Amino acid sequence: GASGDFNPIHYRDDVAKAVGLPGVLAHGMLTMGIAVQVAVDSFGGSGQILDYQVRFTKPVLVDAKDGASLSVSATVSEVDETAGTVRLSLTATCGGQTVLGKAQVLVRL
Repeated sequence: GASGDFNPIHYRDDVAKAVGLPGVLAHGMLTMGIAVQVAVDSFGGSGQILDYQVRFTKPVLVDAKDGASLSVSATVSEVDETAGTVRLSLTATCGGQTVLGKAQVLVRL
């Protein structure tokens, strides 16, 4: 409920299936939060997130028994020494499919 979105497709399999989905979907904000954690972990308390953008490319399906496993990796795509910032490109996959596209986070060091 942190986002204010209480849509039951995020927690009830029967409702998700009734509206044509294969099952419960993880909330997009949860997926974004898990993905950006890579940047937080990389820079510890010394980094400040200035900008974070993603495009959702596939939903994250959550199995009632096994849950879901999201794999996230980051690569440095730009360093601006004058501004003291680093831009990271994030890749997030679930079940072998990319779930976030054009995911980038700008961090001030």
